[in-house]
Amino acid sequence: MATCLQGYARSMSPVVVVDQVEARALSFPTAAAQSDGTLTWDHVDVVTVEIRAGGHVGLGWSYTSPAAVEIIRSVLARQVLGEDPASPSRLWERMHGACRNLGTRGVVMAAISAMDVALWDLRGKGLRVPLAELWGVHREAVPVYGSGGFTSMSTRDLDRQVQDWLIAGCSAVKLKIGENRGHDVARDLDRVARVVNAVQDHARTGTQARPTADVQVMVDADGAYSRSQAMRVGQDLDMLGVTWFEEPVSAEDTQGLAQLRDALNCDVAAGEYVAELADARSVSEVVDCLQLDVTRCGGFTGWRRCAAYAHAAHVPVSAHGAPALHLPLAMADPAVRHAEWFSDHVTVEEQMLDGAPIVQFGRMTAPHTSSPGHGYRLPDVSAFAVDGGAPPPTGTHAVTSLDTHRLRRRSR
Repeated sequence: MATCLQGYARSMSPVVVVDQVEARALSFPTAAAQSDGTLTWDHVDVVTVEIRAGGHVGLGWSYTSPAAVEIIRSVLARQVLGEDPASPSRLWERMHGACRNLGTRGVVMAAISAMDVALWDLRGKGLRVPLAELWGVHREAVPVYGSGGFTSMSTRDLDRQVQDWLIAGCSAVKLKIGENRGHDVARDLDRVARVVNAVQDHARTGTQARPTADVQVMVDADGAYSRSQAMRVGQDLDMLGVTWFEEPVSAEDTQGLAQLRDALNCDVAAGEYVAELADARSVSEVVDCLQLDVTRCGGFTGWRRCAAYAHAAHVPVSAHGAPALHLPLAMADPAVRHAEWFSDHVTVEEQMLDGAPIVQFGRMTAPHTSSPGHGYRLPDVSAFAVDGGAPPPTGTHAVTSLDTHRLRRRSR
């Protein structure tokens, strides 16, 4: 009898299914060419996804190549169209399984991440509940650290950026080192010492938004050093009082990370390229803090799974990049150590989102915390579209060459 009644109730309820998936590639130019230890770039690529069902629209995005649009169009959209969006984790499994022969890391996982974020946003809007509340709110604001300090920066620009972070009350500031793939260690250490002195000087002035005597200095080498280089640099960083050494060697060199973690006083951190739960497990075993990036590890579903493993292994988690997306996750997880207030992504999200988060007294909050879903909306971003136009009604479109698009934009 119970089975019959349940079937009857379902037949009488309106069926809500995903009826449209739209993907778009965007490109945001940086103010100048920027570099870290291993890369140089002059733009930030973003792929957005909008999923429609039951009169609601879920928004997701990833910081990834425009190539992700084709993966969404040809593989992932087919796994969710016509499906009930009430269980994002179920659709995550469908998408993940469909990518078996493509591999489930890199651009593929970034595409899955954008889709999953959109599905969770859709779920929150369908329930009229903010995602942090759906998962269980533990705090209203999240500690952040200021991040940028690119190796390509002049000392004047570096000083200005650090001062901005200190005035905002950030509990820590991070700069890039490993310049020229580790071939300019002297300049690396000079820049670090300059930031350490700036933090100490600012603490003595007493004019900051919050006390900065406990402000920490962090560095990120982006895997630029060899093991022996990283050991020598790490010892110098310990002497300078640096508390965080991110990717001192390649994150794939887990043995090297373990050796450095055991030898240095500063925390050794890595994990921003974690894609699967197995990756989270292997990295958690060799670092002091696991970094997770919601746009690279499978969206909200993947991030929460990886974070749960880290918590079980008694390893703290730090949110890498994408501050707007990490805000609801960290609000619902008190074990998250902090989130990265990364200058590039902050600039993009201010242009790309209605309701982008803000930082006050070193903590990140959203202007509209009561909005359902993640609380962000996509305004008119056609000026940043790679193909220069809006997607067709089906939500699938070809992506033209990014370089061609940039040349066309600059010629206007």
